[in-house]
Amino acid sequence: MDKKDIKVVYMGTPEFAVDPLEAIVKEGYNVAACFTQPDKMKGRSGKLVPSPVKECAVKYDIPVFQPDRLRNSENAEIIKDIAPDMIIVAAYGQILPEEILNIPKYGCINIHASLLPKYRGAAPIEWCVINGEKETGVTTMFMAKGLDTGDMIEKIVTPIGETETAEELRKRLTGLGAELIISTMEKIVSGDYTRTPQKDEESNYAVMLKKEMGQIDWNLPAENIDRLIRGLRPWPTAFTSFQGKSLKLFKAVPLADEAEGAPGEVIARTKKDFTVKCGSGALKILSVQPEGKKEMDSVAFLNGNKVEIGMKLGE
Repeated sequence: MDKKDIKVVYMGTPEFAVDPLEAIVKEGYNVAACFTQPDKMKGRSGKLVPSPVKECAVKYDIPVFQPDRLRNSENAEIIKDIAPDMIIVAAYGQILPEEILNIPKYGCINIHASLLPKYRGAAPIEWCVINGEKETGVTTMFMAKGLDTGDMIEKIVTPIGETETAEELRKRLTGLGAELIISTMEKIVSGDYTRTPQKDEESNYAVMLKKEMGQIDWNLPAENIDRLIRGLRPWPTAFTSFQGKSLKLFKAVPLADEAEGAPGEVIARTKKDFTVKCGSGALKILSVQPEGKKEMDSVAFLNGNKVEIGMKLGE
């Protein structure tokens, strides 16, 4: 069958889902429709901003649907009328009801940003960094009623860099997801693929991120705090307090420094940076965002703020 004869419905919302959509279009598949989350209000102006996937779909003149609730019966009827051979899903943000899962000839395929069955759920990229995983990747899978529980098809594995942030890792994984979905679609259409059931006992649930998760506990080891900072970038960000105000931390270097001091105490200061004692080791702070200001390097922060040895963060 010619690729242009294979009708695809694509469902996705954030930047992670753009490269796979681009790849499917450029590969010559017939993307008949895109489903994405409704436009969201941004900033104080309340201006409605489309999702990255919507912007991509519009560029290729692909019809866009943005239902508040995919479970409403009229959406299933819309998809039945389109009669897709395949539905591809990448970080869409809504659960597909069984009625929709049963529509396409070749099934509903999900592009998931982890090595399933580990890290099912909403925030696999961030939790891989926070938990100190050495590698991650992308998995394609047939969708089932459970959350990320369907049979796996293919995987791509990649190491996580020692200083890599969730933001940097996401950019790499979206490219890998684009590469993998093309391979997976070709195998499904040809019938040359294997379904591998997931082992539920090996799964972790990557819970949705919340702002309060970013509060730093200076009693933790320096490497744990560093992973939190990298894992929560760009959102919701790791934060502490200094001189009665919030201070977000964006970049730091963990040190095996056993200098005396209480957790959260400034134990060293230069013109370029300052170092904070942790439960074990210490953290050299390189980039911050003071309350009410933009992100800045520690040089600028130290020039505008009194930071001395013995002062404490987190109080």
